[in-house]
Amino acid sequence: MKRFYITTPIYYPNDVPHIGTAYSTIMCDIIKRYHTLFNRETYFVTGTDEHGQKIQKAAEERGIPPQQHCDEMVENFKSAWQKLEVDYNHFFRTTDDWHKDVVSKCLQELFDKDEIYTDTYEGWYSVSEEIFYTDKEVVDGKSPSGREVTRIKEKNYFFKMSKYQQQLIDYIESNPDFIKPESRKNEVLGFLKQPLGDLCISRPKSRLSWGIELPFDTEYVTYVWFDALLNYATAVGLKQEGKQAEFEKWWSSTDSGVHHVIGKDILTTHCVYWPTMLMALGLPLPKTIFAHGWILNKDNGKMSKSTGGVLSADVFTDIVDIEPLRYFLAHDIHFGNDAPISRELVVQSVNNDLANNIGNLLSRSTNLIAKYFEGSTPKGSDDDEPTKKIQELALATGETVKQNIEAFEPSKAMEAIIRLLKATNQFLEEKAPWTTAKTDTAQAGKDLYTAIEVLRITGILLQPVLPNKMDSLLTQLSCQDRSFEATKIWGATADGTPMEKSKPLFPRINFKEEE
Repeated sequence: MKRFYITTPIYYPNDVPHIGTAYSTIMCDIIKRYHTLFNRETYFVTGTDEHGQKIQKAAEERGIPPQQHCDEMVENFKSAWQKLEVDYNHFFRTTDDWHKDVVSKCLQELFDKDEIYTDTYEGWYSVSEEIFYTDKEVVDGKSPSGREVTRIKEKNYFFKMSKYQQQLIDYIESNPDFIKPESRKNEVLGFLKQPLGDLCISRPKSRLSWGIELPFDTEYVTYVWFDALLNYATAVGLKQEGKQAEFEKWWSSTDSGVHHVIGKDILTTHCVYWPTMLMALGLPLPKTIFAHGWILNKDNGKMSKSTGGVLSADVFTDIVDIEPLRYFLAHDIHFGNDAPISRELVVQSVNNDLANNIGNLLSRSTNLIAKYFEGSTPKGSDDDEPTKKIQELALATGETVKQNIEAFEPSKAMEAIIRLLKATNQFLEEKAPWTTAKTDTAQAGKDLYTAIEVLRITGILLQPVLPNKMDSLLTQLSCQDRSFEATKIWGATADGTPMEKSKPLFPRINFKEEE
């Protein structure tokens, strides 16, 4: 069996999760659920990055120890993911003792291999990003992403990252799926055309005490990114006694694929720091690192805590249910692009796609079956051209969805499903079984059967996005086989199957965003 391992970034627990954090996590959940539907063994890791100056500062401001701050904040993330129907396999915390032990082992290994050395560094440091920048990288006195920086000079330990520059370039160029989308791959290759410096992997305790102590110098703690990036491998057993087989299964096996989903603002750390670390440790690189875009406000501006424009998922779920929000994020935002979100846009998506398409098709099909066929599914047929066209489109949609999901293009997968639903609604408009039933009941039944089969197939294909809503729909259709293989079969619904009259699956929402 093929395996699929997917990770979100691990998030700083210095506040409640916002919609951008929710987007990364929900999309990973949806993609993971699809690969499960495709009959693959899956593993999904999310979690929190709990060391570093940013966390220490947040804890100091609250007047509590950093560990207590992290313990409290972590519950906000777990609660949010539960509410948003995120079905992860492992919630990772960098403060877990076993992870700290693995970080120490990796540092010692690199130190013993002469991959780490000491030097004095002077440059610009961004506390919010926990990254050093050179004079050339600073733009108008700020980091490349516009964050505040401070001039620092101090002795530190460095990882010989530059040693792997050409090896990394060669790897990226020979593995087209390694960095996605293409624009991000080109961005990384452009970055690597410039001389690559070595990576500072320590912080003196005199400046930062909240971190994993270096095993070879107790006056220093580990740079938070070196610590955090290792989570993806330690989560599945790296350098842990008794877990060698687990690590081989998920990380090293040719039957597995490791897939990181990140925001584009952490592209360099994941596509330069992380692979060079793995190369130095002699470990395989991930199959794919996918960098998605930013969630923008309704004016197409980047959400920012400093301007008070950051939104939580609750802002949307107070108006629509959790699952319509999941659908909006999967369908209306092309994975990889920046895209706006607002309550009005989410409501439009619910009304146009869910209420008007799948909801409308379910309501009028089951209502007509209840009215003219005593609530029993009528006998189907494909003896006319319009029905054959719908059947062909329906049977092809599953494979289209699979190809798009595997290419990390969930919005295209959603569009393929919506295209089928629209075609079927148009089919019913033209066939008008509500009129035909009065003169030719058998023909009306055949047309309604076509609609029921489309609902069954689309219901199965939408399970990863709308798990509870599609469970209700498929239960109403008395659908037992909800496997991906069942989407390749036409006629799985036996005539005479009980079919209750449907309540609105996605009630239309009347809402207009306030100016």
